[in-house]
Amino acid sequence: MSLLASSLAADAAHAGPGLLVGIDDDQIKWTHRPGPILGAVRALGVDAMRVTLEWRPGRRNLTGRDHTELRRAIGSYHYGVRVVLGVYGRPGDAPRSPAAREDYCRFVRNVLLRYGEITDVVIWNEANSGAFWRPQADASRAYEALLARCWDLLQASVSGVNVLTTTAGSHDPQSFIRELGAAYRASGRTRPLFDTAGHNPYPLYPDEAPTATHDVYIGQGDYARLVAALDEAFAGTAQPIAEIWYLEDGFQTVVAARRALYVDRESVPRTVTPAGQAAQLAAALRLAYCQPRVGGFFNFMLADEASLEGWQSGLLWADYRRKPAFEAYRAVIDEVRRGSVDCALVARENEQRDRRVLARDRDDHERVEDLVIAEDVTDRIRPPARVDDPAGRVRHPSGEEE
Repeated sequence: MSLLASSLAADAAHAGPGLLVGIDDDQIKWTHRPGPILGAVRALGVDAMRVTLEWRPGRRNLTGRDHTELRRAIGSYHYGVRVVLGVYGRPGDAPRSPAAREDYCRFVRNVLLRYGEITDVVIWNEANSGAFWRPQADASRAYEALLARCWDLLQASVSGVNVLTTTAGSHDPQSFIRELGAAYRASGRTRPLFDTAGHNPYPLYPDEAPTATHDVYIGQGDYARLVAALDEAFAGTAQPIAEIWYLEDGFQTVVAARRALYVDRESVPRTVTPAGQAAQLAAALRLAYCQPRVGGFFNFMLADEASLEGWQSGLLWADYRRKPAFEAYRAVIDEVRRGSVDCALVARENEQRDRRVLARDRDDHERVEDLVIAEDVTDRIRPPARVDDPAGRVRHPSGEEE
């Protein structure tokens, strides 16, 4: 039995029905007709929706645009769906100075005071990634200072607030978390930094099994390494053992059958079929349920982006028709609510799947070696480009790209 399977079997008795299941989707902020989005959210039966809000340097107060977007976003709250808010800006605008930290944290506080429906807030986005925080030099120390100021300000002002961190699966999150803990110790702080640890455990490729393990990257299958990094970083400090929320995960699909709905060219290798997405997502959600420290799982996103340079990991096609993953996600949400996920069975199925994947990869490797020997032209055989940042591009909350 694999290490992951053994861990799942051992933890089966501890898994509980309290997993928060949600989606990430900003489209509700930009539409004048949120009805189709809210209808889909209600039909799914999710517990939460995460949206983002842009911050710009020097800002402490909300703009008219901010109010418009937030009023639309909290529409889901009135249907019993929890709103989780991520606040960040351009990579070079990451709040690294004391003045910038004060502006950012006061902006976040003002948002939560104005919109009392929101009590879960993610501080920045993927702070260990240069795609969202620049420069990366000393980023862990700067992020520790930001978390500290925001936690103090928010806990003093907002009842029941839940302050979340955020890390990407790429860019060595294990080292970043350890450095964050070292900065916390060096600061002499005697209060916590955060309430919940947020992490985005995307697969390296859409067809990679959720149970896949890695040496540096931390995907969902690297759960044990993530837990160890958090516990070791803050052991013996005032930072309590924190629950983990998977704030973003997703599996991009091919769109051949509905190509007319989309523009541009596909930018991600090894996309999966719609049926494959359904199977991947169901497996990922069951796996999250069986990981005891995981308290939240969010699929990125609700509906596909129409540009193939963006994301097609939605549960809906770009025209809001349902993919097979919609029903698969809803079915596993029902299992989670009933507490009927069989973690011992999940462990066995994942072990069998891992064996099939290993056999496939070994066969692929042998075929490539045979081809190299036969042709002696190694430069014709190149592995797919590694997708370190699953997004494949930088997308700002404003919708701009770089």
